[in-house]
Amino acid sequence: MRHPRVGVAILTMGNRPQELQALLDSVAKQDTAPTRVVVVGNGSPLPPLPDGVTGIELPENLGVSGGRNVALRALQEAGDVDVVVDLDDDGLLISADVFSRIKTLYERDSRLGIVSFRIADETGHTQRRHVPRLRASDPMRPGLVTTFLGGGHALSMPMLEQTGGWPEEFFYAHEETDLAWRALDAGWKVLYEPALVLQHPRTLPTRHAVYHRMVARNRVWLAKRHLPVVLAPGYLGVWTLLTLARTRSLGGLRAWAGGFREGLRTPCGRRQPIRWATVWRMTRLGRPPII
Repeated sequence: MRHPRVGVAILTMGNRPQELQALLDSVAKQDTAPTRVVVVGNGSPLPPLPDGVTGIELPENLGVSGGRNVALRALQEAGDVDVVVDLDDDGLLISADVFSRIKTLYERDSRLGIVSFRIADETGHTQRRHVPRLRASDPMRPGLVTTFLGGGHALSMPMLEQTGGWPEEFFYAHEETDLAWRALDAGWKVLYEPALVLQHPRTLPTRHAVYHRMVARNRVWLAKRHLPVVLAPGYLGVWTLLTLARTRSLGGLRAWAGGFREGLRTPCGRRQPIRWATVWRMTRLGRPPII
């Protein structure tokens, strides 16, 4: 990709106007200016935005996947963006060279599809769950991975034209893994690059009221959409055991079980199992699609 042009997509629910403004300020301070910046109000009005920033207000909350697809379509229709950078509205770019580093990465590798940022809190600490690999003890180790972080990442527009955008059925949870598996199956690379940092307040995923239900439902949907039939029981069995071991709340387990049943019963979009060559590739990268 020669001289890739960067577009920025930010999704907000209108409840973090100060954080959103700070993020937009950090975007404006980049040493390489983005071609376009789009902010989507996901079922909420938007605060005043800086000149040059496109605002789109949606009448209803379409979820993470649906809202990001709206921003993506706006950037695609503009026709002057090669790499889409998605950023959480309460995140902050603490370095001014993030976009220039992204451009260099895509210039060097024509098959680079997704670049995952490192998520760090105000002290510089990265939570283990924010490292997209099984061996997560060293968050500073870059390399090819099989999934990526939703809070901060870059996506190749040519890749998206081949794989399609975000899975709108998912609404929230595991939408990154769904997109990553489609990208890997199409021959694209997913790179974790810890030098690209999005500062983000330390949080727990359970802060979302629907967390346990959505995680379980969408985990089942991942298996139904993408896994060869012989792998799906093992994948869901491993995650069931991990959930039972990790979840301390009886209410959380009930919500998880309800979501699991919902995932089995309900449609989840088109099934397109990944190839066995992709399964082997993921295994070589350290994360076979059973965990």
